Amino acid sequence: MSTKILIVRTSSLGDLVHMLPAISDIAAQIPDAQIDWVVEESFAQIPLWHPAVNNVITVAHRRWRKNWWSAQSRAERAALKKRIQETQYDLVLDMQALLKTVWITRMARGVKHGLDWKSAREPLASLLFDVKHRVEFWQPAITRQRLLASLAFNYQYTGSPDYGLQAISNSVQVEPVAMIMPSASRDDKLWPVASWHKVFDYVQSQGLGLRLLAGSPAETQRAEQLIAGRTNAEVLPRMGLTEVAHELAKATVMIGLDSGLTHLSAALERPTIGIYKASTPVRTPLVSSAYVASLGERGIEPTADMVLSAVQQALNQS
Repeated sequence: MSTKILIVRTSSLGDLVHMLPAISDIAAQIPDAQIDWVVEESFAQIPLWHPAVNNVITVAHRRWRKNWWSAQSRAERAALKKRIQETQYDLVLDMQALLKTVWITRMARGVKHGLDWKSAREPLASLLFDVKHRVEFWQPAITRQRLLASLAFNYQYTGSPDYGLQAISNSVQVEPVAMIMPSASRDDKLWPVASWHKVFDYVQSQGLGLRLLAGSPAETQRAEQLIAGRTNAEVLPRMGLTEVAHELAKATVMIGLDSGLTHLSAALERPTIGIYKASTPVRTPLVSSAYVASLGERGIEPTADMVLSAVQQALNQS
């Protein structure tokens, strides 16, 4: 008989990437684990990348909240409940401890584990878990996830984080390109144009092409303006997450703002430089077996020279 486990971690991109090492730990410690994962529909590809994940169950919070009481939303939530309750789980682990996830956790059949009152970002959610665990909030995100999983399953994790993404990394050849992520979810995370140009000049002087990632039309326009007049530089078209992951895995180096895709690059074991400006790397540093640098701090952006120094180190080690 397999050990049936339900993981509830619905978003966001960076947080889901940080979750992957905990999945590797569980699979290593519980060889017969059958791991199902509840995730936001727009990120459903991410759990599928990990070989230890059995089933992916999608939710649509972002879509439902626009029309919560519509017939379609109610029908989809009823279908979700039926899908989750098809399986009797040995353990249900809510890795977010938010009010938006705990109602999903409560649907499931099995012993519910999560963060305790002092550890959860939304403490009220902790009241609905059967078993509560203390995980200090100040620790880096990957450490928190690995520790919570180890407490729920009663093991001690060891070693460097394993994201389980070798199938993607091993499927491509590294190319002489620098992948650039100049956009972020908030404008206060953006880095000055002059600083980008200084980094681009150096990267291209080293014989690397530039490939810029963009999602929305506004991001595409900004990226195109950043490379205007440059040869061997392009803005990639909008792609699915799996396609983006393969592009990141090809890069000689990746330079990006603090975004989920920058963390994904590090998870794919590519040399990665993260530029922090409106957030702190203390809680969400880049973690990888490859060279990584998490530069800047909330309210203090890194200078172009700081980023250039890190790029030089990354290229010297690649």
